[in-house]
Amino acid sequence: MKTIHNNKSSFANRIASKMLLIAALFFTMTFVNAQSEKQTTASSLGTLKQINAGLLNVGYTEAGPSNGTPVILLHGWPYDIHSYNEVVPILVAKGYRVLTPYLRGSGTTTFLSKDTFRNGQQAALASDIIAFMDALKIDKATIGGFDWGARTAVVMAALWPERLNGLVSVSGYLIVNLEANLKPLPPQAELGWWYQYYFATERGKLGYNQNTYEFNKLIWKIASPLWNFDKATYDQTAQSFNNPDHVAIVIHNYRWRQSLEPGESKYDSLENKLATRPAIKVPTITIGSDFDGASIDGKAYANKFTGKYEHRILKGIGHNVPQEDPKAFAQAIIDVAK
Repeated sequence: MKTIHNNKSSFANRIASKMLLIAALFFTMTFVNAQSEKQTTASSLGTLKQINAGLLNVGYTEAGPSNGTPVILLHGWPYDIHSYNEVVPILVAKGYRVLTPYLRGSGTTTFLSKDTFRNGQQAALASDIIAFMDALKIDKATIGGFDWGARTAVVMAALWPERLNGLVSVSGYLIVNLEANLKPLPPQAELGWWYQYYFATERGKLGYNQNTYEFNKLIWKIASPLWNFDKATYDQTAQSFNNPDHVAIVIHNYRWRQSLEPGESKYDSLENKLATRPAIKVPTITIGSDFDGASIDGKAYANKFTGKYEHRILKGIGHNVPQEDPKAFAQAIIDVAK
């Protein structure tokens, strides 16, 4: 019986040793993967940092020489800073200081106060980036973006032109006019905005909250039907949707656009100026892609850019231009910043 007991003890010890070995291997692999991810970020977007700016603690990456000409790249919805994975290295190689902030409701950007209204209106997002520039003591920068990021960049150019060296905007002049948004569009055009009407309902808010990952993946496919992104590419961005304010900001943004929810009175003077559809005087390059449909040629908004201006057309490219054609987007930044 004693021998049996010893065998059992020996067996138990071997099992324990194997478990410890497996655990050690698991944690080693986790550490290696984490280090690999950090290295990937460092070699593409740069170092992830945080800074208090205005209402937010902004998460952002920074790459390139600290004394380089600043470039700020703004992402859209449902995307994040990783849309610029291949754009940033191109710009850094040219000597630019490149910053890619997470917009409110995305990634590691959070509100400093739990009591701040989770506002998605255009003037709020643009004010965030001005505060971000102030916090980093950046007087002027070249601003580029697509989707929400393009709208934010154009709003900045309209309200604070002295803060921009140049502007790159995918899909052109995207300033929201609430009065114009009340007017119906032809049925085919209305179909394209199905998600805005979905978000207008409580069912839509609940559905987006419960199915954020799959919902946004569907938007990627619809907005860029020719872009064969893989799971790893999508998952890298999808992590940013876990932000605690993500759903609130997205829902408010689209409800505000339809005049279904109000903005904040402190932004009224800015919104009133934007309602006049001000001209953009800073040097600008706009980009049209397949996503823009009949408006790909940019003629519908060309007269809104009264400074040095150029429009470029990308065929076979969807909405996420920086990630689908990083060379073309980076070249636009380089050219407008000259």
